[in-house]
Amino acid sequence: MLVCGVDEAGRGSMLGPLVVAAITIDKSKIETLSKIGVKDSKKLSAKARESLYKQIIKLVDDYAVSKATPKQIDYAVAGHDLNNLEAQHMAKVIKKLQPSVSYVDSCDVNAARFGKEIARLSKTGKIKSYHHADAKFVVVSAASIIAKVTRDRAISKLAKNHPVGSGYPSDPKTVQFVKNWFSKNHTVPDYVRKSWAPVKLIASQPLA
Repeated sequence: MLVCGVDEAGRGSMLGPLVVAAITIDKSKIETLSKIGVKDSKKLSAKARESLYKQIIKLVDDYAVSKATPKQIDYAVAGHDLNNLEAQHMAKVIKKLQPSVSYVDSCDVNAARFGKEIARLSKTGKIKSYHHADAKFVVVSAASIIAKVTRDRAISKLAKNHPVGSGYPSDPKTVQFVKNWFSKNHTVPDYVRKSWAPVKLIASQPLA
């Protein structure tokens, strides 16, 4: 029986992709994920995540990643449809992996509704949707590590040319980068989410 875990990374970021990842693993091997130290990616250091990423992809039967670009995110936000965009990407990776059952981390306040939407889109196995699933189910924790490492690598790639920081609004380095870019160019780069409130605020300020 193939069990799938699905999670995302980067939903709240000001820049870069939203990354959705899924893993499938035979039910008999799930305990091994716990034994190697897999847990919610937020509770792990970057070094630990990188190490576990390599171990996870060797252990699981398969995995899949899907990315939503800032442009796609902005379009979804404009239509108040960000949850649906995430559901589409989760359905995409589930459909690719064809598991018997999938555990997903719900971004919707109504976890059951979110699960039903993914089931409608993927038409693949049973969908079990929960809040904080990345802390409750080790298969989702494994997916969270894959998503986070993939996202971190995308940000590291941007950071080679620009001082983007972590990409999150709570990071002064990220906010300052967007401010400096806008001040100089009167716009923001394609990898910045124009629909995000902090970005809109920067763009609304009078130029010096």
